[in-house]
Amino acid sequence: MYDSYESPLNSRYASREMQYIFSPDKKFTTWRKLWIALAEAEKELGLPITDEQVAELKKNAENINYDVAKAREKEVRHDVMSHVYAYGEQCPKAKPIIHLGATSCYVGDNTDIIIMREALMLIRKKVVSVIAALTEFALKYKDMPTLGFTHFQPAQLTTVGKRACLWIQELLMDLEEIDSVLPAIKMLGSKGTTGTQASFLELFGGDHEKVKKLDSMIAEKMGFSSVFPVSGQTYPRKLDTRVIAVLCSVAQSCYKFANDLRLLQHLKEIEEPFEKNQIGSSAMAYKRNPMRSERICSLSRYILSLHNPSAVTAGTQWFERTLDDSAGKRIYVPEAFLAADAILGIYLNVASGLVVYPRVIDKRIRAELPFMATENIMMRAVLKGGDRQALHEKIRVHSLAAADKVKMHGGECDLPDRIAADPDFNMTKEEIMQVMEPSLYVGRAPEQVQEFIDGYVKPAIDAEDIIKNISLSV
Repeated sequence: MYDSYESPLNSRYASREMQYIFSPDKKFTTWRKLWIALAEAEKELGLPITDEQVAELKKNAENINYDVAKAREKEVRHDVMSHVYAYGEQCPKAKPIIHLGATSCYVGDNTDIIIMREALMLIRKKVVSVIAALTEFALKYKDMPTLGFTHFQPAQLTTVGKRACLWIQELLMDLEEIDSVLPAIKMLGSKGTTGTQASFLELFGGDHEKVKKLDSMIAEKMGFSSVFPVSGQTYPRKLDTRVIAVLCSVAQSCYKFANDLRLLQHLKEIEEPFEKNQIGSSAMAYKRNPMRSERICSLSRYILSLHNPSAVTAGTQWFERTLDDSAGKRIYVPEAFLAADAILGIYLNVASGLVVYPRVIDKRIRAELPFMATENIMMRAVLKGGDRQALHEKIRVHSLAAADKVKMHGGECDLPDRIAADPDFNMTKEEIMQVMEPSLYVGRAPEQVQEFIDGYVKPAIDAEDIIKNISLSV
């Protein structure tokens, strides 16, 4: 158990749901379901296949004799034919018609397509769950002012909820990408060795309509409404690239959120959940490291690196079929999904338990707001009879002096006191502090949160089951 490599994506990160989708059991039971669909369709189209043979295949669909297949593969060095052999041992009556007319890609490629679609549906479900958690957070804090940053330098105020909407919006874009790619995931169908369906045309005595019907019947039996209209032996590897690109898009969104949260945790404004007995550092017991956000960033970087091999594979396929795609696909397709599943699981955990520190947020606002409020203070002073030009110069001087005290001497910002002490402003400290109420400087942030969630987010969440009704044809 401990003497061989095990992928951390399985042992540490990905969910059991996603692990099962890419498991041998899922793969090989799907192979058998495809062989059953092929046999049923061929029988329905007039080939001499009996109900008894189909029933025998169905009886053993889930009962895979792995030991027989493994032993056979050592002899013949061919995984598909090894499983045809193993299935045939369990189904002696159906043995002659298993895999009839098909090539290895009939089960291999169609299974890959089925698995990718199912995995992408799970990713979609998890994206929606994260959006829902962030939406609850955004609504809760839509009115809470916080210091905005550009270039990670203090800028105009926003609200905690409005910042969360930036994270949500990126996930909504991912949702749109997923919903555009899902319908493009078609079955390969029964295309034969070079995509010409020659073997099936031979089986059906030159009946082109039956061969065409076989393709659509198999797709329907496997839950698809369409097949790729033309192909070589394989489905276009460009499909893998499109799917990986969607996962890369999700990773970008998760990466952005996790990086923002790491910075916010450094500022002690918002933290990821921290469990009672959690250890933040082996050396510094007081530390609360943003370990979950860091894990999101780390896995997201890995996903982003997987777009290149899928793109190169798609661009270097020779004519109707080559085999330099297979080994790579076995690694980067499952691992991209497993990693995306992992980061969304962590994201949901973090988004559902974010800890906000209002007093720290307010303290940081109070340290910066006096400088941002100077124009409003100046306008109030002008309304009380002051000279705008003279007051502008005085505010400039007072601001520089207050900034010097903060930066050079480590003191607190005393700009309100300086202005209150200047008779040309004719304003009390209380009047100045009224001008510096943070809620006056957040613009339309609270309204933007509500409008965004009502107009864009809720329709997307309410339509979560759209995938059940989506047309899987283009």
